[in-house]
Amino acid sequence: MPEEGIDWLDRKELMSYEEMLRICSLLVDMGIEKIRITGGEPFVRKDLMQFLSALSKLKGLKQLNITSNGVLMAPLVSDLKKLGINSVNLSLDTLDRERFFTITRRDELPNVLSTLDELLKHDMDVKLNAVVMDGKNTQDIIPLVELSKDQPVSVRFIEEMPFNGGDSHYGTLAWDHIRILNTIKERFSDIQKIQDPLFSTSYNYQIPGHKGTIGIIAAYTRSFCGTCNRLRLTPLGMLKTCLYDDGVLNIKDLVRDGHDDTYLQDALMKAILARSKDGWEAERKRAQHNNPVHESMTTIGG
Repeated sequence: MPEEGIDWLDRKELMSYEEMLRICSLLVDMGIEKIRITGGEPFVRKDLMQFLSALSKLKGLKQLNITSNGVLMAPLVSDLKKLGINSVNLSLDTLDRERFFTITRRDELPNVLSTLDELLKHDMDVKLNAVVMDGKNTQDIIPLVELSKDQPVSVRFIEEMPFNGGDSHYGTLAWDHIRILNTIKERFSDIQKIQDPLFSTSYNYQIPGHKGTIGIIAAYTRSFCGTCNRLRLTPLGMLKTCLYDDGVLNIKDLVRDGHDDTYLQDALMKAILARSKDGWEAERKRAQHNNPVHESMTTIGG
């Protein structure tokens, strides 16, 4: 969370659940098979469970997953399991309570660890996401790796992106995916590369004898763009075909203008077919529009 906070939006600017459900239904009809509801903490939004229940009933949707910071989620895990949600990404940048507070501006580490316990108790597929930030949590890399020893979790280290709500690091990145891996190798020299799932954004590894795995996501280096098949829809209804673009289509506005499903699907397809070849091209296009990347990840769901 940026130190200065963020500008909160008026509710009418956000998509309603009905609008989100319609857009998701159109995308599933076009071939989308997996939807992830992301945070921050998605459960700060009232009635989210009813929305998840409606999403889970979409014909053709094969996976419904969640990314959460774990603050409010623990009491809901059992109900989520009943909805067929079996995979959760949990944001966890540190296991140290003081550093956790410094990074998130919230003293919520006990709640997050409680959520982790509940997820494991209910046999959920758990991925722990840690953004590696120079001078803030690099000392947590090894303690987080050690969570994979006795727990069947995937601990994923993510390169810090240049719009992470703090000082930008354009042109330089102190902790890229290579340095992160080398740091892990210094402690676990027997770490082994394993097969990456299709369309994975992470390079995946396992340490012999560990129940879990390790992943490293080159979010700034952008070396996985060639196989990326993801779309992002912000709460404002802005479609992003790359995290580095500034939004390529406001689908919410088209819905509110009264367009029919065919028109909306045509607009979505045009935007998808025009996506940048990689994150570097998407960033260059922004610069040409005098709109450099600067927003906090907090405002775009991650």
